[in-house]
Amino acid sequence: MHASASGDLQSGHGHNGDARKRRGTDKKTALQKHVLFFDRDGDGIIWPQDTFIGFYRLGYGIFLSFVSLAVIHLNFAYWTQKSWIPDPFLRIHVDRIHRDKHGSDTGTYDNDGLYIEHKFERIFNKYSSLPEKDGLTISDTLNVIYGQRCIMDPIGWGAAIFEWVATWILLWGRRTPEGAIKREDLRKIYDGSIYEEFTNSKKA
Repeated sequence: MHASASGDLQSGHGHNGDARKRRGTDKKTALQKHVLFFDRDGDGIIWPQDTFIGFYRLGYGIFLSFVSLAVIHLNFAYWTQKSWIPDPFLRIHVDRIHRDKHGSDTGTYDNDGLYIEHKFERIFNKYSSLPEKDGLTISDTLNVIYGQRCIMDPIGWGAAIFEWVATWILLWGRRTPEGAIKREDLRKIYDGSIYEEFTNSKKA
């Protein structure tokens, strides 16, 4: 049964919060944890309305939430299916989310969806212009996108641009005085913990 799109978009109260506690996230890969916030009823399936509500709760607004829904489900839903026949509902299956790993990314997730710490650190060591290498400015981020491109990979290029733009929108209010997004905030995006942090702060 899919998650209902009705109810309070902002709060996420009720059975949805309880479902997230029952997921057993210790058994999930980092990539699965990255998307669990959007699996509102904890059934392992992310419906398009789940994605819309998730982005809306994070503060993206109606228009950007709809754009995110379209980009994510039109491009990533099919590859998580068991069948070769396209799912007309464009559902994303969390247990096969590793199939959505694309090229031209940072390499922080491996092909099984596991988190690779030295790949994450390498992005900052290589591209950060800050003295402590603990954040990325907009210019640094553009260098990441350019520097991580793979040849003949327009899907990967587009996915990387979408992901970094979404990241900057989310973290815009948490920038450092130098105008950079913080390394630890980016780490929390990779394991998905920052999403609950944002919604909990709004409730408070």
